[in-house]
Amino acid sequence: MSTYVLAAIAGLLTGAGLIIAIGPQNVFVIRQGVARAHVIPVVAVCAISDVVLILAGVAGLGALVSAHPAVVTIAKVVGGGYVIVLGLMAARRCLRSSEAIVTNAGEANTVSRWAAVGMTLALTWLNPHVYLDTVLTMGAIANSHGNAKWAFAIGACLASLLWFASLGGGATKLARHFASPRSWRVLDAIVAVVMLAMGAMLIASV
Repeated sequence: MSTYVLAAIAGLLTGAGLIIAIGPQNVFVIRQGVARAHVIPVVAVCAISDVVLILAGVAGLGALVSAHPAVVTIAKVVGGGYVIVLGLMAARRCLRSSEAIVTNAGEANTVSRWAAVGMTLALTWLNPHVYLDTVLTMGAIANSHGNAKWAFAIGACLASLLWFASLGGGATKLARHFASPRSWRVLDAIVAVVMLAMGAMLIASV
């Protein structure tokens, strides 16, 4: 097996290990999928953003970010605050009366496509963990493969594309299980806990 194939497989496995985690971005994709609202553009933004960040890391952006730690600090504060706001919104949805939840079960569909895309971009690019994992870590591992670093990058990008497509598609198939207000309460409770915890962790780490 050639060095390039091995590097691509390593990239695929490394990418899967870093990307497959329950964070604000993945939770948002799941909620959009369950609501069947703008799933394709949301998934596309997540996957394309990851590809851009992975390629940037392999090209050497990681070293630039490391040289300017203030950028990461600012991203933690801004990103943490934004994620906490989204968590509070999810908590408010969870505490609604049953009638309100039934009325607003299709709420995500009332949000415009561009608003959904904007939220996805914010959850992706304002999250400093994206830079630490995708740009710094992935970039460092890729460059350790020497001339095969771009094969590693291709494998990592493929992992991201497969993950977000599966996440969005899988969540869409769960939509039929969310006909009751209780199901939406449970989902929004999970969203609230994850986002509030992540936001607090980001700000506390400054």
